[in-house]
Amino acid sequence: MRGTTGPVIVVVLALLAIWYVSAVLLNTPFQHDIYARAKQTNVSIAQLVGDTLAQERPVLPAPHQVVAEMWDTTVNKAVTSKRSLVYHTWITLSTTLLGFLIGTLLGVLIAIGIVHSRVLDKSLMPWVISSQTIPILAIAPMIIVVLNAVGISGLLPKAMISTYLSFFPVTVGMVKGLRSPEIIHLDLMHTYSATKLQAFLKLRLPYAVPYLFTSMKIGIAASLVGAIVGELPTGAVAGLGARLLAGSYYGQTVQIWSALIMAALLAGSLVGLIGLAERITLKRMGMAR
Repeated sequence: MRGTTGPVIVVVLALLAIWYVSAVLLNTPFQHDIYARAKQTNVSIAQLVGDTLAQERPVLPAPHQVVAEMWDTTVNKAVTSKRSLVYHTWITLSTTLLGFLIGTLLGVLIAIGIVHSRVLDKSLMPWVISSQTIPILAIAPMIIVVLNAVGISGLLPKAMISTYLSFFPVTVGMVKGLRSPEIIHLDLMHTYSATKLQAFLKLRLPYAVPYLFTSMKIGIAASLVGAIVGELPTGAVAGLGARLLAGSYYGQTVQIWSALIMAALLAGSLVGLIGLAERITLKRMGMAR
């Protein structure tokens, strides 16, 4: 309980309790309508609670309903089936990884340019910051339409939306990291007659590695959000975004929540993998925390 496991378990249990109470409260009005149509009277509290937690299309599904839906669509369905949540997760994951890769490379290149060029620092950095003030829901359809107009369709347009969200934290983090070496260390490299490339590879880049991994954790989560948002204006039939869209069309709240929980688990797994890579990398560099 003094570490991290105990507090996390307590918070999770508290959230589950709040979730169950909220499910009962939100589903009760519709359940009363069901009783009225069936002319049922003298319903006990226990029966009311049980019925609200077992509705086919609840306003707020209970946790056990979401778990049952996820089990059915992951274990009981073939991974190649379009009803499989694993299939939809893979579609979204492929977009997420491509967008994250492009965004990370773009962010690193922009950061290097900003650190080494005063002109880019004064002109490009404000545009990088301003770009994130535009809501992604507003710009996503425009990106899809413009790229489709020039003959680019499929995975890449959706990945561009992920790139749009993921490059920003990498850019900001790398700019901070590349500027983190102390002046005395930069002066020392200058006394060694080191070139800018040598100073970059031997001083600035090692200093920036922890900042890069921290930024990548934010970037991968943002890339997943971009991938899901990118599936909405395209009318996609596969992916977690398409799963959410289909659930909203037909009032399948359990399907919506199962897709949301799967997206959260996917994001947590990706962030965890980057954290693992960070620990391994910093340990090999002698910077283990």
